Amino acid sequence: MKTDPLESRRTLYLHARLLVHRHYRRPLTLETVADALAVSSRQITRVYAQFGQLTFHEDLLGRRLSVAAQLLVEQPSIPVRDVARLVGFSQAPSFATAFRRRYGRGPSEFRAESRCGVASP
Repeated sequence: MKTDPLESRRTLYLHARLLVHRHYRRPLTLETVADALAVSSRQITRVYAQFGQLTFHEDLLGRRLSVAAQLLVEQPSIPVRDVARLVGFSQAPSFATAFRRRYGRGPSEFRAESRCGVASP
């Protein structure tokens, strides 16, 4: 019995998303995910384009920033630079820039507003 190519690509997409969801803290790249799934990085790019609304990089960044926002709100004792490291950023300034682009304010300001009940992840 032959496997359906469309279903195979959908399964590949779901496995790639699962790797991002579970291992976002690691230094993930398109190549490392492709290697883990024994396919080419181009195949990962194609399945993201076919089945997803985001690119691989957007998916990874979104996951990291979403978890960071949650940590900033729920764990106020963790310094911002440590939150950045915990979610997979190697440098706090790049984390702050990405966070500001996504949430419209820096991580420290986001945290302060969450204490007042203004911010939400």
